[in-house]
Parts: sequence; C-alpha cells; structure tokens
Amino acid sequence: MSYGGGYSSSRDHYGHHSGGSSYRSGGYSGSNGFSNGHANGYGSYGGNSYGNGGASYGGSHGDKMSNLGSGLKEQSWDLTTLPKFEKHFYKEHPNVTNRSAQEVDAFRKEHEMTVYGKNVPRPVESFDEAGFPQYVISEVKAQGFSKPTPIQSQGWPMALSGRDVVGIAETGSGKTLTYCLPAIVHINAQPLLGPGDGPIVLVLAPTRELAVQIQTEITKFGKSSRIRNTCVYGGVPRGPQIRDLAHGVEVCIATPGRLIDMLEAGKTNLRRVTYLVLDEADRMLDMGFEPQIRKIIGQIRPDRQTCMWSATWPKEVRQLAHDFLHDYIQVYIGSQDLSANHRITQVVEIVSDIEKRDRMIHHLERIMDDKKSKILIFTGTKRVADDITRFLRQDGWPALSIHGDKQQNERDWVLNEFKTGKSPIMVATDVASRGIDVRDITHVFNYDYPNNSEDYVHRIGRTGRAGAKGTAITLFTTDNAKQARDLVNILTESKQQIDPRLAEMARFGGGGGGGGRWGGRGRGRGGFTASNAAPLGQSRRWQRS
Repeated sequence: MSYGGGYSSSRDHYGHHSGGSSYRSGGYSGSNGFSNGHANGYGSYGGNSYGNGGASYGGSHGDKMSNLGSGLKEQSWDLTTLPKFEKHFYKEHPNVTNRSAQEVDAFRKEHEMTVYGKNVPRPVESFDEAGFPQYVISEVKAQGFSKPTPIQSQGWPMALSGRDVVGIAETGSGKTLTYCLPAIVHINAQPLLGPGDGPIVLVLAPTRELAVQIQTEITKFGKSSRIRNTCVYGGVPRGPQIRDLAHGVEVCIATPGRLIDMLEAGKTNLRRVTYLVLDEADRMLDMGFEPQIRKIIGQIRPDRQTCMWSATWPKEVRQLAHDFLHDYIQVYIGSQDLSANHRITQVVEIVSDIEKRDRMIHHLERIMDDKKSKILIFTGTKRVADDITRFLRQDGWPALSIHGDKQQNERDWVLNEFKTGKSPIMVATDVASRGIDVRDITHVFNYDYPNNSEDYVHRIGRTGRAGAKGTAITLFTTDNAKQARDLVNILTESKQQIDPRLAEMARFGGGGGGGGRWGGRGRGRGGFTASNAAPLGQSRRWQRS
C-alpha cells in the first residue's frame, strides 16, 4: 500500500496555493499598518478598545444565534450512491508488531496513556514506525522533531486506520500534528478536486487565533503535496476567503459561524468532506456553538472519518461524540480527573482586590529581570484588561492587550508583538486562553481568578508547553472562596504548596466571605481612580537586549 503517496505528484500543476499564503497577505495587510504606526513606541497604543464586539468567537454575535444555519437545506444521504473514498492507510510496522503486550502496556503507563474501544492500534515510538509516506516524514524531520509526543504516538495509528477518534489531551500536547499529518495522507489518496468541489478536509475550531495556527501547520506540512488551504473566520472581510474557496482548497479551517455564512451564501459546500476534525470541542461547546456544529455536520456525508479533540471530557462533549462518531476509539493522555500540567509551578496568593496591582508589579519586577521572560496576564473582563494595560504601560512596562472588542488587524499585530518578544507582556481575557499558541510563554499570571476550575487549568496550560517548565501565579480573593475547594484539589494532585488561608477557605468554602467588599474580581476598581491609578515607582526604561 502506498499510503496515498501516488497522488502527490499529480498536484504539482496547482503550484503552492494562495489558500494559506494569499489570504494571510490580504487579510493581514492591516496588521502591517499597526506595526508601522505603533511599533516604535509603547506609549500611544495602550489598552485602547476598538469596537468589534463578539468577533472573538470567530464570527459575530450571530455565531451564537440559534437561527444561524436555518437557510441550510437538510441533506438526505444514500450511501449506495455516494462515491467511494479511501480512509484506511495504516499498516503496522514490524517493530510495533513484535512488541509484547507487556511492553505496550508499560509504554502507555509511562506516558499516562489510557485507551478505550475495540481493536485500538498499538502506539508507535518513532516517526518511522508511524508508516507515513516519505514526503511526510521528510517534512517532520526537517522541523527538528526528535520523536512523537504521547498523543501522536497513539493518535497517528488511530487516525491512519480510518476509525473515528476521540483524543483527550492537555493544551500543548502536539494534537494539531496528530490530525494534520493523517489529513495530508487522506487528501493525497482521494481524487483531485473538480470545478465547484468543496474541501476534502474540514477542521472546525473555536477561535480565529487557533484557526490561523492550525493553518500554519497544515501549510508547512502540506506544501510538498501542493495541498491548498484557507482559513475561514469572522471579523475580517469575506472577499479573500470567498476567492480561496472559489479556486478550490483541499483543506478548510473554519470557525462555525463564518462557515455557515459561506454555506448559506453558496460560496462552498461540504459534499467532498471525508475527513472532519473538531478541535477543542469542549471550548466550542462552552462558547455556545453546539447548534452550529450540528448543522454543519448535517451537511457532511455520514460515512466520513471524524476526529474529535478536546482538553476535557464533560458530558456535553460525550453526547456530541455519541451523536456523530461511529464505533469510535479513544485515547486519554494524563489523569482523567481535572488536573494541571505537572511541569508548571503553581503559586496562589490570597489578597484583597485593592492589593492586586501592587502584587502584580512585585511579580513583574522579579520576572522581567530575565530578558527571556514572556508573561500572559489573564483578567476577568475586557474592561479590566484595558485598564491594566494602560496602567502597566504608563508605568513603563511593554504590555499590550487582546480580547473580543479588538479589531482583527489589531489582534494579529498584538499577537505578533508578543510572539516575537517585542512586547513580552500580554493581557488577555478567557477568550484567548485556548485560542493562542505561543510556545515559549514562561509565566501565566491570573490577575482575576476564572469562573471555574476548568478555565483555570486551561489558562495555566499556556505555559509549560512542549516539555518545558513554566510558572503560574494566581491572585485569589475572598470573593473566589466558592472555587477554593476545586483549586486545592488541583494543587494537591500536582503536588504544589498550599497557602493555609486557601486551605481554610476550602474547608469553609462557598459564599465568598468578603461579600464584594472590594468590588469583586477587580470590576469596580479597574479604572484610574483613587490610589490604584498612581504609577508604582519610577518609570521602567525596559528594553529587550
């Protein structure tokens, strides 16, 4: 079996498509303007807010409206008349076959790997054992990867086997490549696109940031096969996306709202989709996309291969898997209880709201002594994010903010400044907590504690990625007392030190003790009023050396 490699050369006449690159050059033109206009000084950009409400969800407020997609025609599928397609590519490597059951069990135990389902393939321990064609292996090795991550070791054989797959793993585990590389093999085994054909692979993601990051990986590893892609999300003009879809793309990465918009407008169709990916499924459901996801899946042939990836496995995600995946196999990496990455040192401080800024500055002074530091600060609201950003910048700190009221070109510019280290402090709301893929974040700072423990784990998971260590610092007030018990459980599971006052809150938790004395999670004290508005100490002439 050639694993689909025979189709690679037949794509050469396309050239490397505009799907990834042309959209980025068109859609990002505004970000260059921001860079030229604002990069030379930190003073004028601050935490200013630009009205584009709701766009952080990859569309607009319409993404959450239940009538979105009402114009889609309900599909009736007759499997006997649908064109056949190939999805079974996996051939077990002799090294894998020759391992004893005890060796396989030991490997899974070592990597905290649990599998469920019938006839789950054995994990692979090297790229060569995965059975990818040479054009894929060459791209992987060119990127400097030494061996598969645990989710890749088990996930690649599962996805290449053509089975429906559920993967549960922490953010930063390498799951994107776990489905991207099998997707490339899948595409190369299918007939070429014809006029009017939609994509072969559809990846649904919760946020535009994650969608763009997925596109980057697919562009990188699909270029040798001339695989074309586009990224479809809201908050930007539709024109470049429509042009890409009209030219034909093998891969479409999309947020649910904008994709439905394109489907209803007749700009694309999903008749050719035979490989469907739901990335960060739990996050999409948290953001209210379930009705849109169900409508989109209803447009795809039922004998497709579906891969669902999630950081958690709540009942809503389990129900979605039950409804749309058939005889699926599942891999779970890590503890099946809610747990944090054990490479992250977690520090929780009990403070009052009025102390928060002092504590933040105290930690920043220590953290930013190391010029390699990169810190992501989370707030509970967009208003506090902007207020904190202004405050930090007036005090000389190179901070920028990102949240749902920022226009897309501004968000892209901020992300780039943060990634490149030009602005190593980024302030964000929870919308960004799993939609941003910046691998070298050294610290996460929870200025406001999130609404639930799941979001806490997702937030701090932005550091300690790809085998690195990280630090998460959390300011915890009496108004957060109802979350204390869950937080203590997470800290205990990951063998962290626990402040006695936090332990006391956990024992007597609930109700919020302070009764909102300090305005609750910073909402009432975010602006430039009273003592919190005053700069702390002299201005920092901070420079990245």
